[in-house]
Amino acid sequence: MATRILIDHRAGGAVAGAEGNAPRPLRHPEKAHRPDNPIKRKPDWIRVKAPTHPIYHETRNLMRDNKLVTVCEEAACPNIGECWSQRHATMMIMGEICTRACSFCNITTGMPKTLDADEPRRVADAVAKLGLRHVVITSVDRDDLADGGAAHFAAVIAAIRIAAPETTIEILTPDFLRKDGALEVVVAARPDVFNHNLETVPKLYPSIRPGARYFHSLRLLDRVKELDPSIFTKSGVMVGLGETRTEVLQVMDDMRSAEVDFLTIGQYLQPTVKHAAVDRFVEPAEFEDYARMARSKGFLLVSATPLTRSSYHADRDFAALRDARNARLRGGVAA
Repeated sequence: MATRILIDHRAGGAVAGAEGNAPRPLRHPEKAHRPDNPIKRKPDWIRVKAPTHPIYHETRNLMRDNKLVTVCEEAACPNIGECWSQRHATMMIMGEICTRACSFCNITTGMPKTLDADEPRRVADAVAKLGLRHVVITSVDRDDLADGGAAHFAAVIAAIRIAAPETTIEILTPDFLRKDGALEVVVAARPDVFNHNLETVPKLYPSIRPGARYFHSLRLLDRVKELDPSIFTKSGVMVGLGETRTEVLQVMDDMRSAEVDFLTIGQYLQPTVKHAAVDRFVEPAEFEDYARMARSKGFLLVSATPLTRSSYHADRDFAALRDARNARLRGGVAA
């Protein structure tokens, strides 16, 4: 009888089932020998329903038909049911294998495949078919590429501008660490929003984001504004990893020093037993406090809730972001 291989995402590895093929590579090989961190039961305020809406399945099928990868699936986003039911999907370009090994992230780690030259066209075609007013494009880290994938980002932006000229474009990029000139290529393509997440507070970088550098990421955001002040900048952090309130407020100040326009704060959720453990579930009232403090520091827009993610309600938020800037330019009070 044949055996089949099933991937157990709770353990981040492969387990035997039926069909006779060799086991697939581990999803997170660098985490395989780590001790298990039991996954804590989620509080009531953070639970979501399984997706059932018919438009959810239409969106899913469109992604499959165009052979596209979404971060919604790869990162196990809790909002996938809601977003896909509204035809909102964050497309992940340059494959589904990341060269980094962040301890919070559920995206597969390993050596990526060669870039697909037809991907920009397929992404643009999907954007046009979905009739999106606003699209978010993200990617895995591609440390294997000389430019970190900057030219590919620019090609995707250009293709969308042709296929769907009325669609506003938000990109969520890697840090382009040690990729001189890469950021300039992406900014020259003129996305409407440039997002790069700081993810956590500086003291947690060695354990949570070991392949990145906090001040490099901060400088990246600052440099975007130097190159093109008209581009909105956006960044986000997760809470519940062991940070303190004081440290989160300092990150806010750092972002404002880089003129970041839009801040997102959400609860970290542990993808598998091999990932970083949840230190605590931050209560909704604390998120409200963070939002209040962030607004007082001058961000044009703030989204701080347990289920906030970088791309959550991105189309609605872009409209609010644009209105807030216009109000500030008119001398009014930003929303």
